[in-house]
Amino acid sequence: MNTNPVFSLNIPTKLMFGCGEIKNLATEQLPGKKAMIVISAGSSMRKYGYLDKVIELLKENDVDSIVYDKILPNPIKDHVMEGAAICREMKCDMLIGLGGGSSIDSAKAIAVMACNDGDYWDYIQSGSGKGRPVKGALPVIAIPTTAGTGTEVDPWTVITNTEKTEKIGFGCQCTFPKLSIVDPEMMLSVPPQLTAYQGFDAFFHASEGFIANCATPISDLYALEAVRLLYKYLPVAVKDGRNLKARAKVAWGSTLAGLVEATSRCVSQHALEHAMSAKYPELPHGAGLIALSDAYFETFKNDCMKRYMKMAEVMTQKKSNRPSDFLEALALMKKECGMDNLKLSDWGMKPEDLPDMVTNARDIAGGFYRFDVRPLTDEEVLEIYKKSYK
Repeated sequence: MNTNPVFSLNIPTKLMFGCGEIKNLATEQLPGKKAMIVISAGSSMRKYGYLDKVIELLKENDVDSIVYDKILPNPIKDHVMEGAAICREMKCDMLIGLGGGSSIDSAKAIAVMACNDGDYWDYIQSGSGKGRPVKGALPVIAIPTTAGTGTEVDPWTVITNTEKTEKIGFGCQCTFPKLSIVDPEMMLSVPPQLTAYQGFDAFFHASEGFIANCATPISDLYALEAVRLLYKYLPVAVKDGRNLKARAKVAWGSTLAGLVEATSRCVSQHALEHAMSAKYPELPHGAGLIALSDAYFETFKNDCMKRYMKMAEVMTQKKSNRPSDFLEALALMKKECGMDNLKLSDWGMKPEDLPDMVTNARDIAGGFYRFDVRPLTDEEVLEIYKKSYK
């Protein structure tokens, strides 16, 4: 971070956080009268009653709704375009992203394409995208049922173009949700492994944003508290998913990490992971980040010494005298969450894939590299991949 930072803060999302806060959907003034509710292709939103609850609360608020339920864990452009076409046809005037980050990200992207012509990739600003300006978007309401992405308070959406093997983030002022309701009671059903994957995604949003060269005093406040909360409470939530206090603390840590993304940026660790899950979409984003983390953060150990030590101190509540304290605390956190022996080969990845991933990370998601504390070479990236591969 610069010694004399210059920054601005504009997060236009109204956030309602807390157990039972979903009830406000029935009384809050909403930005439309007919919603497209975007959920995943899985069964959890129906199985646990979350979808029915949202539909009923909307009815109480005199809001009609339809459901689009095809979203994949790594959402794809085809579903964005299909959802936008249905949204226009059915004359929906707002989107509700219900579920994990993939559903909320997709709702944002659909909201853009409901108001803009052409193809979604026409507006993407890297890779093969054409970088056209967005003219506007339908309003989005975010209702996360997982704690990981923080997308409920940032403008970013990450979508994969399967034809080009490009997984790219995009966002602008109009993709901030208008309203976000974060209710930890709606997260109790997330199984342990997914709780860990998602929680570590949030942890890396915070820690990457803390070491980014664009970090600000505001993002630092959010990041350090997110790191502290997730280190302390994520292992508890993984071991006992019904522990509502732990769920609430992890949810707040995730939302804070989203605020980090709105005020700082992720760094190249996310580029490296996007290259992996673009080629192997079954790989959970959080799992990919976990697998990369030891080698990745080791690479920058001597470039961010004071920042590593500060993170170590909020994690361990002990004085830190060396940057390796952060690496050791991170390793312990992964072990306590059962994430210390992930194998990328379990998702089909092969050693011969690694050189192509180096190229993909740089060419397609190279924007993340601009926020690294120092330039990262392709040789270093390949070494990170090699050390991370099992």
